[in-house]
Amino acid sequence: MELNYTAQVLIDLAITLLAAFCLSRIAKRLRLPNVTGYILAGILIGPHCLKLIDAQTVEAMSFLTDAALAFIAFGVGKFFKWSRLKASGVRVVVVTVLEALAAAAAVTGTMLLFGLPLDFSLLLGAIASATAPASTLMTIKQYKAKGHFVDTVLQVVALDDAVALIAFSVCATVAGMTEGSGAVRAQDILLPLAYNVAAILVGGALAFVLKWLMQRVTSDYNRLLLVVIMLMGLAGACAAVDVSPLLACMVFGAMHANLSRKQTLFKKVDRFTPPVLTLFFVLSGMRLNVPMLASVGAIGVAYFVARIAGKCLGARVGAVLAHETPEVRNCLGLALIPQAGVSIGLAALAERMLSPELGSLLSVIILSSAVLYELVGPASARLALRLAGAIPEEKTVNNPAAECTR
Repeated sequence: MELNYTAQVLIDLAITLLAAFCLSRIAKRLRLPNVTGYILAGILIGPHCLKLIDAQTVEAMSFLTDAALAFIAFGVGKFFKWSRLKASGVRVVVVTVLEALAAAAAVTGTMLLFGLPLDFSLLLGAIASATAPASTLMTIKQYKAKGHFVDTVLQVVALDDAVALIAFSVCATVAGMTEGSGAVRAQDILLPLAYNVAAILVGGALAFVLKWLMQRVTSDYNRLLLVVIMLMGLAGACAAVDVSPLLACMVFGAMHANLSRKQTLFKKVDRFTPPVLTLFFVLSGMRLNVPMLASVGAIGVAYFVARIAGKCLGARVGAVLAHETPEVRNCLGLALIPQAGVSIGLAALAERMLSPELGSLLSVIILSSAVLYELVGPASARLALRLAGAIPEEKTVNNPAAECTR
């Protein structure tokens, strides 16, 4: 029996969420992050494996990418509260910027050595700077780790995604400056910059509008509704002019965090977004071109290694320049390996900016490496905590910080 459009869409959504639920339960039993399960679910039911969801449906759900990115960026904005930045000091900012940019530079340089185009290399490098905090935070909670090292890790992973969003926006603008001939025109530089600046200004203005409205709307439901309306409208406006919604939504979140005394709205948004983010991650798995995995080969391995090397080297150099403790200098990089969340969203945006072949290659590299990073991330985070002497029952390790460099 042939299903009508409404029935097909609803059944596809049910299959998608059911697969996400089942695979996340399996991932949990294997002590893996839920994101890994969601990506694997998408790969399994997508058009390249079991084909329960066809390519046309995947394309029809592509709007979820921008919606999810809007929520993610808004959440990242809360870490730009002035009091929080003032408390963390310049040291954490120095460490975060250097470890993120070192990873970006390492990956960009490696891709150029493979003879890949500059726009591809820049975008992949910018994505490499992002870190997924979930695995590290989960490991810290699991082992009840405490101390200065843990405080530094938490502050760095909080700021890391913000640096990645800014780096990606800059690299996306640079990558879009040249046309096929390689010529650079003034409008190619000024127009994207103007759109990005306008989007940022609109994001900041919306925070003031939200503050004014929240003084007149007391219902939690209506306040949440207002935020969702503004985020979707802002993301839609950015899509209309072909601009990433990341910076605009992040500025919206940052301005709201500084204008509002209470941060309860962020918690309400966090409770609202899980189904959207779940669909987003499953959709990312569906987009993974499985037949193309074999062709990635050395490029994928090089990305995997270059990013880890860049993170570790950048974290160490940044910690030395910031006069951090030996534990932070030697062990911080190991806690910054996981990559998912923002990086997957950035990959979806980058895929639209590149040719079909390069876009698919970038997507395959990010999604496949994200699964691998989420597999090794918790173990590497635990190793960093143990060697830094941050796990209470293991503080008897002799000179633990020194072990990180052996």
